[in-house]
Amino acid sequence: MPLLIRAEDQVDVPERLPVVALRDLVFCPYVVLPILIGRRRSVAALEEARETDNLVVLVAQKDPGVDDPGPNEIFRVGTVARLVQVSALPDGTSRVVLEGLGRARIKRLTTTTEALRATVEPFVDREAEPEGDPPDRVASLARSIVSLYGEYARLHERIPEELASTLSAEGDRVRLAHLVSGHIILPSVEKQEILESVELDRHLDLLREILVRELEILRIERKLDRQIQLQLGGPQPFDFAPGLKAIHREPAKEEPDEWAEIAETITNADLPPHARSRADKELGRLRKLNPVAPEAAVIRTHLDWIVSLPWAARSKDSIDVRRAAGVLEAAHFGLGEVKERILDHVAVLSLVREMRGPILCLVGPPGVGKTSLGRSIADALSREFVRVSLGGVRDEAEIRGHRRTYVGALPGRVIQGMRRSGTRNPVFLLDEVDKLARDFHGDPGAALLEVLDPEQNRTFTDHYLELEFDLSDVLFIATANTLQDVPEPLRDRMEVIRLPGYLDTEKREIATKFLWPRQTERHGLEARPDLTAEAVHVMIERYTREAGVRELERRLSRIARKLARAVADGKEVPTSIRAEDLKELLGPPPYQPSDRDQEGERVGIANGLAWTAAGGEVMDVEVAIVPGGGNLRLTGTLGDVMKESAQAAVTYARSRAQVFGLDPLFHEKVDVHIHIPEGATPKDGPSAGITIAVALISALTDTPTRPDVAMTGEITLRGRVLGVGGVKEKAVAALRSGMGKVVLPASNSSDIELLPDEVKEKVEFELVRTMDEVMDAVLARSPYRSRRSPTESSVEVPVSHA
Repeated sequence: MPLLIRAEDQVDVPERLPVVALRDLVFCPYVVLPILIGRRRSVAALEEARETDNLVVLVAQKDPGVDDPGPNEIFRVGTVARLVQVSALPDGTSRVVLEGLGRARIKRLTTTTEALRATVEPFVDREAEPEGDPPDRVASLARSIVSLYGEYARLHERIPEELASTLSAEGDRVRLAHLVSGHIILPSVEKQEILESVELDRHLDLLREILVRELEILRIERKLDRQIQLQLGGPQPFDFAPGLKAIHREPAKEEPDEWAEIAETITNADLPPHARSRADKELGRLRKLNPVAPEAAVIRTHLDWIVSLPWAARSKDSIDVRRAAGVLEAAHFGLGEVKERILDHVAVLSLVREMRGPILCLVGPPGVGKTSLGRSIADALSREFVRVSLGGVRDEAEIRGHRRTYVGALPGRVIQGMRRSGTRNPVFLLDEVDKLARDFHGDPGAALLEVLDPEQNRTFTDHYLELEFDLSDVLFIATANTLQDVPEPLRDRMEVIRLPGYLDTEKREIATKFLWPRQTERHGLEARPDLTAEAVHVMIERYTREAGVRELERRLSRIARKLARAVADGKEVPTSIRAEDLKELLGPPPYQPSDRDQEGERVGIANGLAWTAAGGEVMDVEVAIVPGGGNLRLTGTLGDVMKESAQAAVTYARSRAQVFGLDPLFHEKVDVHIHIPEGATPKDGPSAGITIAVALISALTDTPTRPDVAMTGEITLRGRVLGVGGVKEKAVAALRSGMGKVVLPASNSSDIELLPDEVKEKVEFELVRTMDEVMDAVLARSPYRSRRSPTESSVEVPVSHA
């Protein structure tokens, strides 16, 4: 139900509103003020408000240093404000003019969307518009505050005197109290206390006490300035003694202890010359400001960032290649090529004492250990490890930082990561670099170019710091599931290391030696039951279907929870987990063993090999020939490239009709339907070309295909077979699916040498250059002997006997 915030204006406010958290600022009702909004949650709240009723709740943060405040890090009383004007700035932030409508108390905060949302109730002033004349005390306080604020505006150089002339003690005293509260310069904690005042007389009492205190400080400052100016104006040489005596006669106005602490921190910090010069300059500006001034907080935060960065601190590298190899072997099973490449870098480091070279990019399906491998590299080198997730980042400022002119500005994620590491040579993991987005806020991928270029990152400049920071000693490692979504200039700066999916034998070793011991330890199972080899095999075959081991670990975790529940209930825990126990522990298996059609039923079906972001996959292609008028139908959510491959396969079959004993005009009397199952999954690429052609010719000539042969390759109109990518992932998928032979283009012969030994031992690879060679390898019998029409049993189609 709508809430009524200001009765005099009849403002209805819904019970749930988006929340904007403010740093060092308490927004009061009746105040109209522009602010800059740039943080992710605040931008989301702004967009949500613009789509609904242009209302937000403005709430102050308890700690201004928190970049992404949660429900427990903001105050519970704030101001409901209306969006008056929103202007987008070139850097992606927004300048928003807001009008405070009234106070509200937050009952509950939720984060179901990207923006914080609050369930609010009105925080109504109890004394608002009472019957008859207001109490004499309230009227007296109001007149006193108007008088005091007039003098405060006259003495304070940052308060316009015109504001005081608009205030009146005879009008709405609630409005008077909020206007004065909003236009007095105070720390946010004091302003929050005023905002939370319920009774009007208490509200006015607080304001009067604060104005009296602030006026006393301003009078002392004005008197000291006047005495010193008089001394400076005399004809004799200036003598500081009278001024110092005057200062001592007044209450001490010493440099705040905080300023002295910052000065000491800067002195003790190991800063390069350009950073020390900037820090000293900012400290000089800070000393001239009132400690409660908003600009003082901005400068103080900037100085904190400068002195806390690891300008010179380094961790000592471990350059023992044997130790590094041991660390990698202990943490990861398999991944021989990846380990070799990493050890090569360690060897270079041991010789030249510095690591200069391309950035490593680990590319592979989910769950193969890309992120954990980055941590192991840091352990092998004895370096600090920093991980930054780039998934969904769409703002350039997330990389380079916001400029200090904006409210809530902070450095980008690179500088924040360097601060967390505490050294200038950490291992810096840029996770999910292929998930970067781009919009009107800028292109974060382009901002990463300077970070990942060894020739440029020694002078990386963050917009917030405005100082050059050397990133040349950082070992950057990027991870991605696919390379197609990584911008080409960024890809050019990285050395790609591909991580294929694990073989079943590798999964069994990983489950037994790594995953199961870790899960039993996490779940407090002191007596660890043995996991039989048969149980692991069934779990891999029938309970998971993935290239990595993430789902396998989830299944093992579920088993561990079941056993922990048995221990908690006082039941006996089995000493071993057998295959027949899995149904009780994990439920019915979601995947059934491969049951491909046998030879007699495989007319018009062929086994193709596909590459996906989750690894390789064996994919069936089905073709049906039905009576019709020469139509070609393609189903299975196919992309444009795959549709073109299907059309090329049909044209190839038509061009070879006489060779296959078909009527050259058969295509005018039948319809061809090509379908690739799992229609909900989008499919694209040219590598299914020869598979589609084989299935089509099999259907046209009534020739079955071999069920244990899979293939991949691009087809041309003349029947040539061209090379494709992703051979390693496809070969692993063929082995996992029980294929005995894989047909590959001859141009992919070099890829076979890079396959794991187990794949080369258990799968036969046949290299082909033409479709004739493909059909000899895949079809159960030669199609050239068949002289029948493709629809001899169901449709009368003339057959060529020439």
